Amino acid sequence: MSAAGHITVAARWQVKEGAFSEVLAIVAELRPLSLGEPGCLGYEVYQGVDAPNSLLLFERYRDEAALDAHKQSSHYQGLVVGRILPLLEDRRVEFFSAK
Repeated sequence: MSAAGHITVAARWQVKEGAFSEVLAIVAELRPLSLGEPGCLGYEVYQGVDAPNSLLLFERYRDEAALDAHKQSSHYQGLVVGRILPLLEDRRVEFFSAK
């Protein structure tokens, strides 16, 4: 299968002091639900080595429609928008298209 058209998301999160373990627990709930979506091709989470309160998420989706479906899902809305975003100091998200 060609990777052309696939969308990769690189999300960088800076977690508020004292909230890191809570965010990790929520991500542990979120990851299998996201991987269960038909258009999700991968979901990896990394902790910063030099900045331990930072997370880097790499997510891969079949196409833009699959990414949109992910963002509209009840687990994204409830876990990311409802619970994680209030625990972040900073959030930067970049989108990449495979060529």
